[in-house]
Amino acid sequence: MTTTAPRKRAYGKGSLTVATWIIAILFVFPLLWMILTAFKQEADAYTDPPKLFFTPTFEQIGNVLSGGFLPYVSNSAFVTIISTLLVLLFGIPAAYALSLAPVKGTSNALGFFLSTKMLPIVAAIIPLYIISQNTELLDTVWALVILYTSMNLPLAIWMMRSFFLEVPHEMIEAGRIDGANLPTLLRKIIMPVVAPGIAATALICVIFSWTEFFYAVNLTAARAGTVPVFLVGFITSEGLYWAQLSAAALLASLPVMIVGWIAQNHLVRGLSMGAVK
Repeated sequence: MTTTAPRKRAYGKGSLTVATWIIAILFVFPLLWMILTAFKQEADAYTDPPKLFFTPTFEQIGNVLSGGFLPYVSNSAFVTIISTLLVLLFGIPAAYALSLAPVKGTSNALGFFLSTKMLPIVAAIIPLYIISQNTELLDTVWALVILYTSMNLPLAIWMMRSFFLEVPHEMIEAGRIDGANLPTLLRKIIMPVVAPGIAATALICVIFSWTEFFYAVNLTAARAGTVPVFLVGFITSEGLYWAQLSAAALLASLPVMIVGWIAQNHLVRGLSMGAVK
C-alpha cells in the first residue's frame, strides 16, 4: 500500500503532463503551420501531402511588405493605441465610481453597460454607415477610433471594476486620513494596486481593436483600411495565395504577440486578481 500510492500519484502526474502537452500542441499547431507556410514558395504551400522539409525563403514576406502593407499597419496602430488610451481614460474613473464610490443606480449602470454588448453589430452597421457618411467620417481612422472605444469601453469597465473591488478599503481610508485628495488617492494608492489589472484590460482592448474586421471592412476603403482588411486582399477569384497570406498573417500577428509577451507578467497577475483569497 505504501509503494502503490506514490506510483499512482506519479502516473497521475505523468498523465496530466502528457495531456497538457497534447492540448498545448493542438492550440499552437495552427500558429506553427502558419509560420512554416510563410517561409515557403507558393508551389510548396500547395503540395499534398504537405512538405515539412523545404528551402526557407523570405520572398513572401518581401512581397507583402512591398505590396502596401505598411500603411495598413500604420492605420491599425493609430486606431488601436488611441482607442485603448481613450478606453482607459474614460474607464478608470467609471470603474472607480462603480466600485469604491458606488452611487445610486450603480447596478442599473452596470446592466446598461452589459446590454450594449448584446446588440449584434450587423444590426447597427447601416445607421453607423449613414452617420459616418453624413459627418464626413467615412473611410477615416477617427470613425474606427470612436467605434472601437465604444465597443471596448463596457467590457473594460466591467473588468476594471472587479480589479478595483480588490483594493483594501483600509488603504483608502488611511490615505484620506493623511489628507490625500481623490487624484492623489488614484495616483499613489489605488493605481499601484490595480496596475496589473489595468494592463490586462489594456492588452485585451489592444487585441480586440487590432483584430476587428467587420467595422473596418464596411466603413473604410482606400485611406483608412486596417490590417484585417489588407488580409482580405489575398482572397481572389483565382483562389488563395497560401504562402503570401501566411506571411501577411504572420506580420499582422507579430505586434500583438510582442506586446503580449512583454506584458505577460502583468496579464497573468491581472487576470488572476481576486482568484486566491
